Amino acid sequence: MPRDPRVLALGYIRTHQVMTLATVGSTGVWAAAVFYAADGFVFYFISAGYTRHAQNIAQNPGVAATIQEDYKDWPAIQGIQFESDAILLQGDEQQHAIDFYQQRFPFIANADETMQAALLRMNWYCLRPIQLYFIDNRLGLGHRDLIQLS
Repeated sequence: MPRDPRVLALGYIRTHQVMTLATVGSTGVWAAAVFYAADGFVFYFISAGYTRHAQNIAQNPGVAATIQEDYKDWPAIQGIQFESDAILLQGDEQQHAIDFYQQRFPFIANADETMQAALLRMNWYCLRPIQLYFIDNRLGLGHRDLIQLS
């Protein structure tokens, strides 16, 4: 069976839960780690509105993101790289994100009322990249497969 980078990327995304999100705003560039829940190649995450990355997104929705492990051996490196606009969700789209996120992280659904109220005050975002790269150094240092999503 031939190697399918799209299938490999989806598998990698499913087995990870944190992405590094890079943003830019009036105070400059910033990076932050956020938990995500992915529905295929659609990513949902939450952030408090006062955070630097959320303030940057409000000024400039264009972001870049990576998903990777802390590898010790360069030839073993795999990961995901992409860019997207961060979409602030509201209404039904926000509720869908909350429901989906709770499926990925069941402890949230079981959280106490204080935590549930705090989650409703958070900003819920969606990333829908039109392309991404699957990094796979097992095929050579710096090997990247471009995956078109649109």
